[in-house]
Amino acid sequence: MHRERLFRLVCLLPWIVTFVVFWLYPLLYAFGMSLTEYHVLQGPQGFVGFANYAALFRDPLFWKALRNTALFTVGTVPLTVGGALILAMLLESPLTRWRGLWQSTLLLPSVTSLVVLALIFTNLYARHGYINVVLSSLGLPYPEQGWLQNPTTALPAIMLMDIWASLGYYTLLLVAGLQALPREYTEVALLFGAGFWQRLRWVTLPLLRPMLTFAIVLNTIKALQVFVEVYIMTRGGPLGQTTTLVYLVFSNAFEHVDRMGYAAAVAYVVFALVGIVAIVQLRFLRRQQWSSSEPQ
Repeated sequence: MHRERLFRLVCLLPWIVTFVVFWLYPLLYAFGMSLTEYHVLQGPQGFVGFANYAALFRDPLFWKALRNTALFTVGTVPLTVGGALILAMLLESPLTRWRGLWQSTLLLPSVTSLVVLALIFTNLYARHGYINVVLSSLGLPYPEQGWLQNPTTALPAIMLMDIWASLGYYTLLLVAGLQALPREYTEVALLFGAGFWQRLRWVTLPLLRPMLTFAIVLNTIKALQVFVEVYIMTRGGPLGQTTTLVYLVFSNAFEHVDRMGYAAAVAYVVFALVGIVAIVQLRFLRRQQWSSSEPQ
């Protein structure tokens, strides 16, 4: 028995070492850093306690970043998961041909580097980019300075790019969920004359609920940590209208060498926010009593 336990520990040792070195230690070190006035080149300059946390809650830019992050999350998650559900059902329709081709096409943006996609859309959204040229030729209004330079359109433009880039991945997740559903329930519903919407409400959605929950929570966590798009496309501008929480961490940590402690405090707030939102979503989605929670 002792040898068996020792063998299990040896098998787990690589994972334990990786967890401690690359996750637990940086997490604890960052918390300690958030309690100090930390200079990137000179290290800790003194213990300040929770002064960095108090300062960030007095910072107007922090509240703007929190607002932008919330708008980004609320604006992208429902459209991404809802659009993915519609596409997944279309792909699983008996009338759909060349499913493999459509699935590969939808997945292409998700496997392409996000940096490349951001650069492409930066050009599309430019003042003389393709989108403005098309809108101008159709006589439709458009932001003359470019979509990313307009404070009103900059964040929605990034949101649209993110939805487009993420849609294929979540579509394939839901396709896998639909393919795993037991066919017996659908066949029984058809025997009783249930129409498409009745089958969707009483059979498909209740059975697909675990995969939908996974997709919603995963996409929410991703949206709360949005950074690459903002960094490549706008650098938080114009006028801070696209500054998000993670970009605020980056700008304080690497653009101001004496604000690493403050950046660590913001990072811990993001960490807590992501954890709280994920837990609330999971509990809400699991406890929510759907009238269709069991196939009728």
